[in-house]
Amino acid sequence: MLIAAAIFYIPANVLPMTITTALGNTQADTIMSGVIYFLFHGSPEIAIVIFVASIFLPILKLIILAYLLISVQRKSAWRPRDRTQLYRITEAVGRWSMTDVYVVTILVALVKLGFFATIDAGPAAVYFAAVVVITLIAAESFDPRLIWDALEEKHE
Repeated sequence: MLIAAAIFYIPANVLPMTITTALGNTQADTIMSGVIYFLFHGSPEIAIVIFVASIFLPILKLIILAYLLISVQRKSAWRPRDRTQLYRITEAVGRWSMTDVYVVTILVALVKLGFFATIDAGPAAVYFAAVVVITLIAAESFDPRLIWDALEEKHE
């Protein structure tokens, strides 16, 4: 699941998340181009929220889950309490990555002004939702008790 999420992460950030049409002009925006737009057009707070929720957290989740999987596979007994805490944080924060999908959904629903302006979800929305859902399932599938197994084997 982690490999699938990592693969979907690429098109989620390269393809357009939204396609805006206003007065006949069409513009496709990726997540990062949206962050840059808000950063330089007077809304740095929104830019930070989008960056953290849509770029930083998903990649951080992928890295942490990969680290946990590798450490369990290698039967590492190093700092099991900290690794368990990492898992809990990853599991709790994961849902917030869905913020971008919610924003796009709300924009698409609200901005339907016919000829004057429309906003449609781009192909990245599907990939991004897949990344979020797959990493949520991956985190739920991971058994944090495996972190402690190496410690028990060491004491036996």
